[in-house]
Amino acid sequence: MNDPEVLVIGRNCLDYISVVEKFPEEDKKAALCFRMVEGGGQGGTSSCCIAKLGGNVALLGKLGDDEEGRFCIQRLQAFEVNTDYMENVKGGKTPVAYLFVTRESGKRTIIYEPNRLPKITADNRLVDLASRAESILLDPDVTYLGRELKRIINNNTKIIYDCERWREGIEEIMALADFFVPSSDFLDSVDLNLKSTSLIGKILELGERVQGTLIVTHGEDGVYYLSDKTLFHVAPPKVQVVDTTGAGDNFHGAFALARSRGYDLHAAVAFAVAVASLSCREYGGRKGLPTMAEATRTAAKLTAVTIKNPCPCEY
Repeated sequence: MNDPEVLVIGRNCLDYISVVEKFPEEDKKAALCFRMVEGGGQGGTSSCCIAKLGGNVALLGKLGDDEEGRFCIQRLQAFEVNTDYMENVKGGKTPVAYLFVTRESGKRTIIYEPNRLPKITADNRLVDLASRAESILLDPDVTYLGRELKRIINNNTKIIYDCERWREGIEEIMALADFFVPSSDFLDSVDLNLKSTSLIGKILELGERVQGTLIVTHGEDGVYYLSDKTLFHVAPPKVQVVDTTGAGDNFHGAFALARSRGYDLHAAVAFAVAVASLSCREYGGRKGLPTMAEATRTAAKLTAVTIKNPCPCEY
């Protein structure tokens, strides 16, 4: 195969998606509008995003040798993701997630099954792929691989880390990743113990602890990122939001592809914001993904705005 533009390493699962008019209170009922099944997981969804945009993406991960695992592989292959490096674990159980999408707001609630498949290790397959990839996207399930990958790759290969929450090894990946990309929810982590009380203050404070580039996704407010100690903000385009499932995963995938293709930081962030926003037009995180042409047109309308004099003490 050709060298991958992006190597994605991480979680794959099966998503059971239920759409309701309004999410019920505890111990109450709500009528189901409709339901669907789709492949999920940070690694799986971001890989589909890259492939839909025309990128050459290889996905390295594990699934169970069960019906759920076979369905996930079929969905990945439908997007033309290279699944040659996916392992079906004999006797393993593919994790599942239950997603409840509120039709009124497009927001989703997720109850997920932790991944109990064997850990991905730095075997010969991973070493070979990592040494040839333009960019490597690590999802939270494989935080522990950061140090080994940094040893393997050449200086031109960039590591993008999808930060979901505080976990073992997070401080090491803060130092190793070229792009550390959490959602704003991560800033409220008790373990992170930031002293600032505002969003801007927390971003600036975390930026002092991240060695690479810090990019913070903030839902419907768009994305904030630091470059040369300057804080920038990109607001999302106007999109009729149906379902926010997968928006974060699609941001990471689009950003990784953009960097592999030589986009500068500002253009890569704008492109990723456009892709993530457009992906919210349909249910399930994958059906609404744009083509490269549509994403490029939308990104061209977005502008990075400088946050003036962002001193933490003022926030």
